[in-house]
Amino acid sequence: MNKKRLVVIGNGMAGLKTIEYLLKENSSLYNITIFGSEPYTNYSRIMLSSVLQGDVSFEDITIHDWQWYKDNQIKLFTNETVLSIERNKKIIVTDKERTVPYDHLIIATGSNPFVLPVPGIDKKGVMSFRTIDDCKEMIDVSKQHKKAAVIGGGLLGLEAARGLLNLGMDVDVIHLSNQLMNHQLDQTAGSMLKHSLEEQGMRFIFEKETAEIFGTDRVEGLCFKDGTILEADLVVMAVGIRPNISLADQAQIETNKGIIVNNVLQTNDPDIFAVGECTEHKGTVYGLVKPLYEQAEILAKHLTKQNATYQGSTIYTQLKISGIDLFSIGQINEKETTKAIYTYDSIADSYKKVVFENDKAIGAVLFGDTSMGPILLDNIQKKKFIPNNKKATLLQAVKIDESYAATLPKNENICTCNNVSKGCIIKQVLAEDLSTVNDVKKSTKASSSCGGCKPVVQELLDYINSDFFDEKVKDNRFCNCTTLSEDEIVQEIQEQKLTNLDMVFNSLNWKNLNGCETCIPALHYYLDMIYPEYQQNDYFFYLDPQTNAWLETDGTYSVTPQLYGDKATSSQLRKIEEVLRKYCLPGLTITEDQRLKITGIQEKNLISICSDLNMRLHSPENHVLRKVQIIGTTHPIGNEIENIACKIEKQTEFLTMASNLKVKIFTNKTGMLENYFDLALIKENAGWELIVQENNKQSLLAIAKTNNEIINLTLSFLQYYRQSANFNEKVGNWLERAGMIHVREVLFDQENQTMLLQNLCNDQINRKKTFVSTL
Repeated sequence: MNKKRLVVIGNGMAGLKTIEYLLKENSSLYNITIFGSEPYTNYSRIMLSSVLQGDVSFEDITIHDWQWYKDNQIKLFTNETVLSIERNKKIIVTDKERTVPYDHLIIATGSNPFVLPVPGIDKKGVMSFRTIDDCKEMIDVSKQHKKAAVIGGGLLGLEAARGLLNLGMDVDVIHLSNQLMNHQLDQTAGSMLKHSLEEQGMRFIFEKETAEIFGTDRVEGLCFKDGTILEADLVVMAVGIRPNISLADQAQIETNKGIIVNNVLQTNDPDIFAVGECTEHKGTVYGLVKPLYEQAEILAKHLTKQNATYQGSTIYTQLKISGIDLFSIGQINEKETTKAIYTYDSIADSYKKVVFENDKAIGAVLFGDTSMGPILLDNIQKKKFIPNNKKATLLQAVKIDESYAATLPKNENICTCNNVSKGCIIKQVLAEDLSTVNDVKKSTKASSSCGGCKPVVQELLDYINSDFFDEKVKDNRFCNCTTLSEDEIVQEIQEQKLTNLDMVFNSLNWKNLNGCETCIPALHYYLDMIYPEYQQNDYFFYLDPQTNAWLETDGTYSVTPQLYGDKATSSQLRKIEEVLRKYCLPGLTITEDQRLKITGIQEKNLISICSDLNMRLHSPENHVLRKVQIIGTTHPIGNEIENIACKIEKQTEFLTMASNLKVKIFTNKTGMLENYFDLALIKENAGWELIVQENNKQSLLAIAKTNNEIINLTLSFLQYYRQSANFNEKVGNWLERAGMIHVREVLFDQENQTMLLQNLCNDQINRKKTFVSTL
């Protein structure tokens, strides 16, 4: 296969994370070329402050060394800047007069530090804090000079100031506002942070605007607009960043604050994409690593022909300074439409505040005790309803066995930047006797990128070392045939491109090469979902394209006529009766899902009986959508409802599900209390309601005005369940894990719904092909 040419402009974290994900999804599609303007391989830019503070070395923050590029057959050109994109020729041109053609282009140029437009910014000793070379220069300056001034009291400025203190410099932080981190903290938290940092040796100058940087060749100090001065040998600008869009502007790609992208990170040129700090999505520019990695994953899926969309990110802030525990998310200042609860403990130096709007948490700030941070993040991201009697519990100290880390499912990621699950961390902690967050970081890469998950990793370590932890004795094996867990097997199937049972058994060292009753059906399901085009159905004995015949234990066969829409016509019933009489069959059996099954068929008569019936026959296998039943037949638009049931059945009849599903249509709500279902469609005067059985309660999922809307919502829901549920996971359990709000957001997004319906259609076509076999 001829590989397409993929060129990446930018060797930073967002661009390379995209390539990581892409290689994991499908490494055979592209010849990859990467250009980086720095002379280094890919490194963690956000960990530069940790290098400056002496916590890690330059080698520690290297994400990919030269060998990684070589192993993955990637051409990397360092210390080389792309000057222009010629869209009509589909080539890029560099400052070394290199010309490289592309089929797809990714712009990952990141952002540039904002430099104050004041006299003297070109003097020696005035710098920003953005690259490894900046970091090295600060370290060199600290060996000869001792007075540093950091302009900017935000996240980056404070982390740089802490590093300069560790290098032995006297540090003054100048901030235009009257409090630190004024975009992330309220006045109380800002004051507490100032006090803690002053105890560490930092000094602060508030509400000062720089007028000039003075000195001869080298900086000697700052002059402020009020006429006061401050002596300094080093001035670090940390007043913000701006998306680097110059290259996009040169190529006449649409920009605003950043390079404008759609939900698959595509620019207005269909062959050019942008990811990271240089992008603008739905009016928002992100400067934190977690959203950038989320963008990278979506772009990689799109480039490998998978359906996924980026809907924006929830951002939160954690300060990476030793001895400071700080967490901030969302809207933290009150207004007329909001209410807040808070606690302040001056003895413990602790402050907690949560802001609510319409009984949903929309923001929080924690100082001192940040153990509630993950729980608050989960509440805010999922927009959970929180009644008044539960609000105060969000400020209470979390019991170790009820903490976020303790209650998180083992297959959920703790480190989303590097896709490290709770189960993976537990496995490595127990296997290697890890005791610190740094140990976990080295072993699993958890918290090695943005560091935002560091508190959760520590929380998980505390839980593992507590008396409440009992998972040491739990057997997480998929079945007795393997030592691997279910998540590990699914991951290996994808990474190793294992498309059938024999490949799984041989490649994953299955103890029983024939499998067992636990693993075989589950593996069939996952293979069918991942590689539907390769699957051959070996559960049942099919005799021709119209026959789904089940071999019974007594040696006879049975067939089940497919009757759509919970209705059999008189002609269908006469045809079935004629077959029963002609072949002297014992009669019909009513199945669990109210279907008519013809039993007692001798093998010699099977083909003739199927030919005489001349009807599509229902597959008898498990994990399918049961017949769509209609409850309440007196409704005046009965035919219309039968048509809806018929369409849902026809578009799902060949599809396997994570578990057996019961879908029912009610003409009124009276019958809902007397009937079990997984999914229910209820006819209302104004349209339809879609109801789900969420464990022991019935919940409204969606409302539709037209028949087409309710059909599309139902089919989209079924497909999303198929794609994201675990094998044998019931709808209610899946909904609890995924979150009702998240599922609604997926279904109501038109692009997502269209892709889900297309996936369902494609899967139906592929599955239908597997039913065509010969003796």
